Amino acid sequence: MQTDNYYRQARFLTSAAKLSQCPADEGYEVAFAGRSNAGKSSAINTLCDHRGLAKTSKTPGRTQLINFFELDHERRLVDLPGYGYAKVSVSIKKDWQGSLAQYLEKRQCLKGLILMMDVRHPLKDFDVQMLEWAGHIQLPVHVLLTKADKLKKGPATASCHRVEAALKSMQGDFSVQLFSSLKRSGVGEVHLTLNQWLDRTSS
Repeated sequence: MQTDNYYRQARFLTSAAKLSQCPADEGYEVAFAGRSNAGKSSAINTLCDHRGLAKTSKTPGRTQLINFFELDHERRLVDLPGYGYAKVSVSIKKDWQGSLAQYLEKRQCLKGLILMMDVRHPLKDFDVQMLEWAGHIQLPVHVLLTKADKLKKGPATASCHRVEAALKSMQGDFSVQLFSSLKRSGVGEVHLTLNQWLDRTSS
């Protein structure tokens, strides 16, 4: 698949603690968000076929910065700080949420959001807030139900259908799929969404 080779060329560009430290607001970006234990960094590494691209950790909440990965001179993937981790201090949470809010609301080159949820525990309060927020600012969201390998096919599919029904009841441009970094399942489907948002549909 051609997209595999394209995403393999992803490289770390820079990290930002606040909006003013982000790269120039031009070109195309797709951001990845989710709870701190949803497998966000693992998903980015799998999609780019690059094990060490986004730093993974057994301790949720380690991603405290906005991390940018360059695909080419005008396209980037962005790893946002994880949210909803109870052991992080209140002051740090406020800092994260502030930088996250500013990035999502003000970044003009942001074309879509990949929102990760554990297939076994989808639509937690923070996830719903993120969806409502994205709907309000008219940002399209593609939900990845991660760790699909943790469930048998029937329960995993049922979870996906429940989330799909919930998304249809909400206001916004939302879609959903199953995904497993371990089994590398669902990668092609995500690439198609990324290609569309990054304006690669004719490539």
